[in-house]
Amino acid sequence: MEFHEHIRTTGSALKNWFVAQCYDSAAVAALWLVGLTLIGVPWAPLWALMAGVLQFIPWFGQTIAMIFPALVGLFSSNHMRFFYVLILYVVVMVADGFFFQPYFMKRRARVPFWASLLTPIVLALLIPFWWALFLAPPLLAIGYAYWHKRKAENNQSGEIVVQRQDVVIKAEDVVIKQEDPDPQQQLLQ
Repeated sequence: MEFHEHIRTTGSALKNWFVAQCYDSAAVAALWLVGLTLIGVPWAPLWALMAGVLQFIPWFGQTIAMIFPALVGLFSSNHMRFFYVLILYVVVMVADGFFFQPYFMKRRARVPFWASLLTPIVLALLIPFWWALFLAPPLLAIGYAYWHKRKAENNQSGEIVVQRQDVVIKAEDVVIKQEDPDPQQQLLQ
């Protein structure tokens, strides 16, 4: 594989990851908007927009996005809004971590759900923790882009993928015998 093919594959994977991240941010912003509006927090659209933008900062952006609506809820006339905002934060983070992020990574970057959930944990064991948190999603998208590219190249080289793991049939090894035409057809011609 040549250098420009590596650049193209990596660039395409990062673009797909970025688009998946944009979808994820929009979904999180919409969830914040609905939740903050139901709670009755003032300036809910502003806080939801800020949550969507801060979603691009892994792990910390979500927490920063929660601080301002929580403070507004704390200093409002109904102090229970503060606790409702904290509950909303937990709901949004669980929905994002276990549904939105894996779903959009699967749809856009073709990364399986299980890989989206387990890769940050495995990377945190292999490399320093903070680097794993920041690098896991883009590295995952790049790794699966190369995996899909290799799979497509194998299919173009003539290999036929069979469900059994112990058998691989190459197209050039297969001889298709053409059956004799029907005798009735020969009479009609």
